[in-house]
Amino acid sequence: MSPNDLSLSARRRDLRLPFGAALAAAACLAPLFLGNYALHAIIIALIFLLPAHGLNLLVGYTGLLSLAQAAFFGIGAYTSGLMAVRFGTPFYLNFLAAGVLAGAIALPLGIPALRLRATSFVMCTLGFVIIGQAIAKNWISLTRGDMGLSGIPKPYFALGPASFTISGTTSFYYLVLVIAVIGTLAAYLIVRSAAGRNMVAIRENETLAESVGIPTWRYKLVVFMISAAFAGLGGSIYAHYLTVVSPLTFQMYYSTTMLIIVLGGGAGTISGVVFGSLLFVGLSEALRVAPEVRMIAYGLCLLALVFWFPKGFAPLIDRFWSFLGERK
Repeated sequence: MSPNDLSLSARRRDLRLPFGAALAAAACLAPLFLGNYALHAIIIALIFLLPAHGLNLLVGYTGLLSLAQAAFFGIGAYTSGLMAVRFGTPFYLNFLAAGVLAGAIALPLGIPALRLRATSFVMCTLGFVIIGQAIAKNWISLTRGDMGLSGIPKPYFALGPASFTISGTTSFYYLVLVIAVIGTLAAYLIVRSAAGRNMVAIRENETLAESVGIPTWRYKLVVFMISAAFAGLGGSIYAHYLTVVSPLTFQMYYSTTMLIIVLGGGAGTISGVVFGSLLFVGLSEALRVAPEVRMIAYGLCLLALVFWFPKGFAPLIDRFWSFLGERK
């Protein structure tokens, strides 16, 4: 790398702190300037950011295309909803249990699935979604079938003698914002670690990675479980936000939405997934004001993305940082 490239890279790093501080300030002050509907759209985008981060670990960093995120998203939603409705447990216990159970269920599912290759693996993960929806519909004694679970309480925290409930849109926004920041930081630490570098090695050349001693199958299984845990955590927040869960939570629409976030934002980048979540989920929610043309407009936006930004918005974000670095 030339001295000029090193200097440009250093200037880009110097700009990230003030830019990040400005972004954090804007996120904290957003409720002062946005209405409830705009905040609702951002809340949904931040909820979907968690399973999108998990999917990015699989698709963007390990090279495994999976359609199973909706299955683990639904498992997390039902776990959290059932615990809250039947046992009255506080939100933080439901939230943690949703992630742990989704990750645990991914273990026996991943052991046979990850021995498949390419298209076969994708079809297998699609089967997980179909099976999950069938169980949610037919295990009526537990899930109440198509009626779903209703009356799921808003996030309730019990800290010793004190307790409080997150009920308003603004307070829920701040809760989801904190969780999204923590989830993004966790994903960043994973991909910046030695394990993250091994994941990239598997993505680039699995045979070569295995030849230098990386236990590739074990890595893929662990990443599959972590990805499922991220999806389960997102499902938990989703259940407590909407206060209702039904078998529709397992529909393929959610898996495709998460995939659009990752591929459209830029697979293999953290900033691209954050941008993609806010753009694509926020756009989908914002277009609800025109239900007659909502999906047509959304589809046209995706077609424009494919033709103008075939690698997602990640290269555009990189050019933006390069432009700021050169201007400094």
